[in-house]
Amino acid sequence: MNYISTRDDKVKVSSCEAIAEGISADGGLFVPESIPEISLEEISALAEKTYAERAEYILGLFLTDFTEDELKACVKGAYSTGFSDEKIAPVVNLPGGRNILELFKGPTCAFKDMALQILPHLLTVAGRKAAPGTEIVILVATSGDTGKAALEGFRDVPGTKILVFYPSEGVSPMQKLQMCTQEGNNVAVCAIRGNFDDAQTGVKRIFTDKAIGEKLRLAGKAFSSANSINWGRLAPQIVYYFSAYCDLIGQGNIKPGDKVNIVVPTGNFGNILAAYYAGEMGLPVAKFICASNRNSVLTEFLTTGVYDRNREFYTTISPSMDILISSNLERLLYTLAGSEKVKEWMGLLAKEGRYEVDPETLGKIKEKFAAGCCDDEATKATIAKVFKEDGYLCDTHTAVAVTVYEEYRKSTGDLTPAIIASTASPFKFSASVLEAVTGEKSGLDEFEMVNELSRVTGKACPPQLAGLKEKAVRFDRCCEKAEMDAVVFEMLNI
Repeated sequence: MNYISTRDDKVKVSSCEAIAEGISADGGLFVPESIPEISLEEISALAEKTYAERAEYILGLFLTDFTEDELKACVKGAYSTGFSDEKIAPVVNLPGGRNILELFKGPTCAFKDMALQILPHLLTVAGRKAAPGTEIVILVATSGDTGKAALEGFRDVPGTKILVFYPSEGVSPMQKLQMCTQEGNNVAVCAIRGNFDDAQTGVKRIFTDKAIGEKLRLAGKAFSSANSINWGRLAPQIVYYFSAYCDLIGQGNIKPGDKVNIVVPTGNFGNILAAYYAGEMGLPVAKFICASNRNSVLTEFLTTGVYDRNREFYTTISPSMDILISSNLERLLYTLAGSEKVKEWMGLLAKEGRYEVDPETLGKIKEKFAAGCCDDEATKATIAKVFKEDGYLCDTHTAVAVTVYEEYRKSTGDLTPAIIASTASPFKFSASVLEAVTGEKSGLDEFEMVNELSRVTGKACPPQLAGLKEKAVRFDRCCEKAEMDAVVFEMLNI
């Protein structure tokens, strides 16, 4: 299968090249030339398989220049250790047709592990085929969870280096600790004075700067990405939506062919885009429900067709969604409208910070998507309500999804069973979750709050988070946005 650029469909590369390069030279994102289909019979067969076997099958449809043995080795390397649940991404059933897809059982306690544990294996194979002898430099912008998951996934992977930029005031204390204490000889972390969009814009600019690329080439290096702009990051996320559907079949909650709604808290649009691709492949989905926090640019776009990042940026208690430029939306727009319109709209976004899609494209969006948003107070109210009524403790991002879903169900009367993506452990956001559960702000430090949250709720803190207290901070640098290039060159010694 070939991959093409969202901004120029004449650009064609193999799956190995798409993964190794990360982003097209024209600034576009790589998308599959066609979407493979999966029948209900195949879905029924997958319901009898393990998560790893499901991953091998689905990824094999997209990564056609990986051999069966290579793909099997990648999947085994990703999912055979490091996950605290043998199902890898278990589904917890709550009353009212709410099925919580727990995507935080990996080593960094966030959904990013689902893809970033396998991406280093995929990239190692892809780099060997597409760019032999080249050291791959992973450049990452993070709003919190991607950074740690990428650092952990690429730690001491031969032939790679990884540098993560994060907004200095835009991540939780636990997320910051996870990144700044990261072990490994090929890793580096740097804060920037700005928000996630500043970090993401800087990374994209560095990626597509020809002079920087030539400097790396002369040093025997090449950039790639661990952000969801990389197809190798996005494809593994498709797997867990099929897996959740299969598990619902296994639990007897649905029959093959029954439709579900999929609810995703998202800022960069990658996680819900993976669900959309699953639907295009044949997963029976009625609606994709996009849940946003107070930074509601996606809610506005999906309901009006107007994308406008010229607005106030809010720092919220769900920081991984504090984003105004949703990169992966470009892939959806390509699927619905083609490369010429995408190039026009992305040009307007870069120049004016705003674009509006045509009525036909908006109609296609509304046919598939619903959207909603909520503020911090509603998020905390949902955390408290779900814990009190159902005994389930969710983090601040999952609570946004539950809030939006319940509002959607109330306004539409749609009782279709829902798969709700749960994206992180509540202990990564202990201050906000503890306040939500107790109704009071805490004067405790981060680890005292973790202990108190565990005591109050009876839930155990994952050991990899509790153990951060004993780790030394390795990275404490903070740079201006304009200094990102220099930080990259310093890290690479070029």
